Amino acid sequence: MRMFFLPLALAAASIGLSACQSMTPEERRAADEAQCLHYGFRRGTDGFAGCLQRIDLDRRAQSRYNSDMLMLQMSYDLDHPYYGHRYGRHW
Repeated sequence: MRMFFLPLALAAASIGLSACQSMTPEERRAADEAQCLHYGFRRGTDGFAGCLQRIDLDRRAQSRYNSDMLMLQMSYDLDHPYYGHRYGRHW
């Protein structure tokens, strides 16, 4: 049973990781430009540059938020908050 489970788990992990491919900077820039063009901005204008800048700032803010939430969850997992625990012996 165990010999069957290990290859199956490895196959599932490899399929899952292959789906997590990130975009290259060139692909991300092209997608951002396409989004700004979709919004109605024209290349070479101040509005187009501002649109690209807002998209980049939003992406960075989302990344910081995700990092903060991850660190918060990790700190909670390592050291649960004091409230909610019963009093008693702690040794």
